[in-house]
Amino acid sequence: MRKIILSISLLFTVSTANSAESHMHPGLWEMTTTSGLLSLVPMISPDQMQNLTNLAKQYGLDMPKISNGAATSQVCITQEMANQKIPTVLNQNQYGCDVKNAVQNGNDYKINLICENSVFKGNGVTEGIFTSPESFTGRTEFNGVVQGNPVSERAYTDGRWISESCGTVKPFRDPR
Repeated sequence: MRKIILSISLLFTVSTANSAESHMHPGLWEMTTTSGLLSLVPMISPDQMQNLTNLAKQYGLDMPKISNGAATSQVCITQEMANQKIPTVLNQNQYGCDVKNAVQNGNDYKINLICENSVFKGNGVTEGIFTSPESFTGRTEFNGVVQGNPVSERAYTDGRWISESCGTVKPFRDPR
């Protein structure tokens, strides 16, 4: 169960961060995600945390700073990603979840997630709004089973654009 905590949290962040039309500025973004699962992070052993750090790196992400049930990370959004309604990477069975019924109406968006893999199974939805080309707020809900245990989780993500340059932060990528 602990190994999947940050996987689901990373899914929340990536789903929300990559759901904009061209209204989203490319460049460096700061994402803050809060959830009940993130409050369990202090219980994760150093070895398990290293495994999660390695998983995040496979997707081009640095392990977010996690404190008091919130994960804060920096994400590089390329111009190509900013131009896509639903980026290709989210349509490629990310973390074992398929994107279904992605709908965008102006600055509002909604994405349904269907997750079927050996570790977790269930359904989720991501909804949010871009309040400007430089900020958004969103929510992701997931209901299912993780390693045989029922899970009903909700996460909230806020994002803010920091700069045109991503500096040393690499764009998100599909590890396949």
